[in-house]
Amino acid sequence: MYPHERSLVKQLAAQPFALIGVNSDKDLEKLRETLKEKNLSWRSFWNGPQGTAGPISAEWNVTGWPTIYVLDQHGVIRYKDVRGAAMDKALTTLLAEMGHEVEIKHEEEEDHD
Repeated sequence: MYPHERSLVKQLAAQPFALIGVNSDKDLEKLRETLKEKNLSWRSFWNGPQGTAGPISAEWNVTGWPTIYVLDQHGVIRYKDVRGAAMDKALTTLLAEMGHEVEIKHEEEEDHD
């Protein structure tokens, strides 16, 4: 999913959009290496040494990874577990509701993360 997410961050940089990740790796140093290696430029939080049982996933009732929440401008979860084209549609719908018409396009990327 990283190539798709990188593309969204780049294309929506001028829009009221933020991508936030939560990582469940138990090893913080390994996580830092992965973030750098995979060129993840968006904010990513560490779920702690408990991994998938950490405090963030517990607070948000996350039981499977990855879990995707798309929130609107009021912080309301409007979509859950949308990926690829479904995520793009969710984002364009929410941005349009705020008066921002966008078209999201993705180039084929070699990296299949």
